[in-house]
Formats: sequence, structure tokens, C-alpha cells
Amino acid sequence: MWTRRAFLGSLGAAGALALADSVSKARAAIALPEAPPVSGGVLREFELLAAEHKGGVIGKAAKDAGFWLYNNELFPIVRVKRGDTVRAHLKNRLSEHTSIHWHGIRVPNRMDGVQYVTQPPVKPGEDFTYEFTPPDTGTFFFHSHCNGVSQIGRGLAGILLVEGDEPKTFDDEYVLALKDWRLAENGAFLPFYTEEGAGRAGSFGTVRTVNGQESFAQTVPAGKDIRVRVLNLDPTRMIDLGVEGADAFVIATDGNPIEPFPLHTWRMGAAMRVDLQIRTPEAGKSFTVRDYFSSKPWALANFTAQGGGAPSSDFVPRPLYAPHIPKPDLADAERITFRFSAAAGAAASIDTGIPADNPLAKELMDSLCTGQRGFWAINKAQWPTGGHQKLPPPLALLQDGRTYIFELMNGTPHPHPIHLHGHTFEVVSASRQDLPRFLADTVVVQPKERIEIAFVAAKGDWMFHCHILEHQENGMMGWLRVA
Repeated sequence: MWTRRAFLGSLGAAGALALADSVSKARAAIALPEAPPVSGGVLREFELLAAEHKGGVIGKAAKDAGFWLYNNELFPIVRVKRGDTVRAHLKNRLSEHTSIHWHGIRVPNRMDGVQYVTQPPVKPGEDFTYEFTPPDTGTFFFHSHCNGVSQIGRGLAGILLVEGDEPKTFDDEYVLALKDWRLAENGAFLPFYTEEGAGRAGSFGTVRTVNGQESFAQTVPAGKDIRVRVLNLDPTRMIDLGVEGADAFVIATDGNPIEPFPLHTWRMGAAMRVDLQIRTPEAGKSFTVRDYFSSKPWALANFTAQGGGAPSSDFVPRPLYAPHIPKPDLADAERITFRFSAAAGAAASIDTGIPADNPLAKELMDSLCTGQRGFWAINKAQWPTGGHQKLPPPLALLQDGRTYIFELMNGTPHPHPIHLHGHTFEVVSASRQDLPRFLADTVVVQPKERIEIAFVAAKGDWMFHCHILEHQENGMMGWLRVA
């Protein structure tokens, strides 16, 4: 695929080495400042009404389709500050049960929002209250965790921004939420699940949108430094993010501050996020945020600068405050290997000895939470389909407070964005990608690639899965017990 990285590579080895050297020097010269102590957090209480909404969501397309939304709004944005207490009242007015998973937030295990594993399902007509204090700043989102292929496919997701990471406020800020929609020509939803998609790279949407618009355009102040938060909320799509017509730095990955580095392209799988600092051009000029992973570059968003502003200084990165993630002790880490593969020869059901009255033992009684075909496996263990009555054993038993290095090995011909609940991990190495070390909750493992991630384990029962939702619900999911 023709990306900016491939184009730069075509300029020759000398140019590539010079570029790499300049990026390295830029990163080496930047240190993340320590955040001031948090005090005076307040209660942020709000309601999230999950219900069907007819039409009017993404323009003329799907005017009669039944979208599932929170508060009748596509991807509502909730802003809180680090140190605030979040109290979210979920009111389920859908036709099936649901829950809310707070993706990327290091919440207490009982607030993680996985039906049967951390809470009972919130049935139609029922309510459930989530309460937690986000320990980290950043760009996060929330979504259902059961039948996500359909529920998220219909739009059931929202955005949670935890503020307090900016030593100096940016001149403006914009949120770009990417999601495709599986729509027929008559505006009706196509099946969200297909066996061909589930067994390969996923079932892709037919209509691409950003913030619900097929052609997203925005005016911005000229000659200013703006923050752009990009979220890939699609259940399937992979993108290579780049910017044309303006200079940009990557300042956060999956909501976590990183030593800023110039953006060339950045690969984002399903559920991944990235924050950019962009210097807008002079008035009248435009720049475009693009996806280079497509067969041809696709414009995610077009920005036009207006006003008489002019840059007051050279374009230099504005590092965010340093993150507050527990630092892994790599020298004393325990290593565990996880192989992601097709399900041939996988064990679909194993007697774990978990008591029948344990909420976990009821998971497979509900086919809504699992697919009907087992295409994928982790370490040859397949998350059982709806016909099984027993849970698989945990993929691993971990110790609270201990450092682990997970070796993720992809033995399939498709990339997999692998997500670990309840933790933020450091991407330590990648065998097929030229990546800096960065913090994340989801990482793309390319075909035939080995990636190492490191983290400090936190007590609880945590899900571990591919975030291509058809893969998740058809075998490529498991759970870890941290005691």
C-alpha cells in the first residue's frame, strides 16, 4: 500500500537515515514534565440512555435505519478532569441486554463493564450505575461489550476525555471519531456479521464517516497550534494516519502522553487513538488528515485556516504532562507467550472447576455474547461458541503488582489489534514495525510478527482479545486472572 512512509522510503536510504536521525534527535531533546498534584476533584454525574434512534444520524444515508445511541447522540463527548469522580447512570432501553466497557481507563475490575465477568447484564428496562475516578488523563471511549458487532455496528459508543494533561493550553481542539457503516443502497443496515469477514479481516462498512459525516470539513484559526484527537471506533478498519499541508507531532498514543515526534504515518487498528499537535497554515490555505492504508489515500478530514493569525514562533512540540502508569520492572519480569492463530485443533471447551454459581460460569449460557463459529484461537484455546456450557480456563494466572512481558505472536495472514482490559502497557519491541516505545491499551500485531508488551498486573479478572469484533466473538478472546 502506498503510504507517506513508502514514499519517503523511495527517496533513498540516505534520505531515510537523515530523516530517522532528525526524528531521533527531536525525541531525545524532549522530556515530559511532571504533572502537579491533583486536588479538589468533583463529582461528574451524568446519564447515558441507550436506546434506538431512527435516521438523521449520518445525513441522507440510512434515514430509516435504527441506530443505537447514547442520549440520542452519535458518539457523545463526556469531559472530566483527572481526580474527578465519574458517576454514570446507564439506562438500557434497547431490545437486548448491554453494559458499558470504559476502554483504556484503568477502572476497578467491578466497573470494567463485561457482562457476567465483572457485572450482571443490564437487561432491557434496567439501569446500572458505574462509579470510578480515572487515574489517567487522555483520549478514551466507552462501548458495549456483548454483541459488539451489532451494538457498536449500530453506533453504541461514546467518547470520554480526561483533561489535565496540558502544561500550556492549545489554541483549539478537535475530535475526529472514525467509523464505517454497513449500509445497503436503500439505507437499511446490512448484516453486521458475515462468515467470510469473521474468518478473514472482518466485514467492512460501505459508508465511511468521520463524526457521522462522509466529507468532514472544518475551519480552524490560522497560524495556531491545535490539538486533534483521532479515535478509530470502527469494529474492523485499519488506517495509516497522516497529515498533508501542515506539520504535525504525535503527542499521545491511546490517550497516553509520549515524547513528541514528527508524524509521517501512524498505524491505528480498531479501538486505537492518537493525539496530534498540528500547526495550522496561513489564512486561506488548507490541510488534510488522511488514511493511507486504503487502496488510495482517503481524506478523513479537511481543514481550512481562516483569520489573520500568524505563527508567533517556530513550530516546536508541546509535550504533555508525563503519564502516571506504574512503571514495569523489566529486569524482574515474568515472560508469557501468546500465539494468535486460526482455530484448527483448538480446545473449544475445558472443564475449569469453576463453581457453577460463579458469575463467570454463566457466560456461555448467553449466546448473545459469543459468535456461532469458532474461527480463531489464542494459544490454541478458543473462546467457546454459544452452544457450550462451560468457560475456558484463564489464559494465565498473574500476581498483583508483578511485572509481566507478554510476547504476542501472530501466526495468521491478517493483522490483529490486541486489547488488554484494565491495564496500560508499554510496547517494548516489534519485529516488523519501526516503532518508538510507547504506552497503549491496544496494539496492532502484523501477520507473522512478534511484539513484546510490558505492564504491572492489577488485581481482577480481565479480558484479553482482538478488537476486530468478529474475531473477538468468534474465538480470539480469553481472560486473565490477577490475584
